[in-house]
Amino acid sequence: MSEVSSNCRVKSLKLFVILIALLLLTSCASHSPAPVLDRSKTVTNRPKTHIVVPGDTLFSIAWRYGLKYEILAKYNGIAPPYVIRPSQVIRLDVAGSSVPATSKQQAAKRASGVNPPAQTGRGKPAPLIKNDKARQENKTATSGTVANKTQTWAAPQWRWPVRGPLLSSFQGSNALNKGIDLGGKLGEPVLAAAGGQVVYSGNGLRGYGKLLIVKHNETFLSAYAHNDRLLVKEGDFVKAGQRIADMGSSGTDRVKLHFEIRRDGTPVDPLKFLPRR
Repeated sequence: MSEVSSNCRVKSLKLFVILIALLLLTSCASHSPAPVLDRSKTVTNRPKTHIVVPGDTLFSIAWRYGLKYEILAKYNGIAPPYVIRPSQVIRLDVAGSSVPATSKQQAAKRASGVNPPAQTGRGKPAPLIKNDKARQENKTATSGTVANKTQTWAAPQWRWPVRGPLLSSFQGSNALNKGIDLGGKLGEPVLAAAGGQVVYSGNGLRGYGKLLIVKHNETFLSAYAHNDRLLVKEGDFVKAGQRIADMGSSGTDRVKLHFEIRRDGTPVDPLKFLPRR
């Protein structure tokens, strides 16, 4: 009987040790820190629609919500030169996918809330605003030049937009800092990092101050934020190294240039493209 009792005690002790070990493992698992992967999925909530306000362009809207402008235009049935109007509703729930060409008319219908142009004469739409019409005529007149320049820009040869030191680095496409910050003095020149066409010039994007966005080709865009003065306007063509703005502190607490490069609408680390100093 003593041996049976002793064996029971040993088995009970082993079972007790196993239970304690399981409890410790469960406790450790429940108090482990949240994985980095979860935090990386915390993306700024994107609304389903955006109502155009004065100063908006299709490029600035795409930039704000991290979308590729071509996909946004196609999904909403907006053809080049991508003219949009105040109070127009732009759908943002594109999920990063393109719209088949055969569904172009359906895409236009899905852009609910868009007030169609007033009809005149035999059902023809009213002409665009003079500024839009002039811009369209200028685009047509220079279409050959634009095509040639686009081929030249197929692989941008990037250069530093300012000479100042690096203040902060790229933190990821879903992080707060989607580019790099470079130091400098008020009024110092901001240079185009590569040749292209200015597609946005203004201060309508919150947190960017006075901002320029330059389109280099169908893949790459670059942005220059917190300027004191903008020296080029939308539609202008700029060369690499051309002075396009004066450094400032608009929209921030110190003089600096916030510089971004976006590839297919997604922020990428500029330091991977800029030459080594």
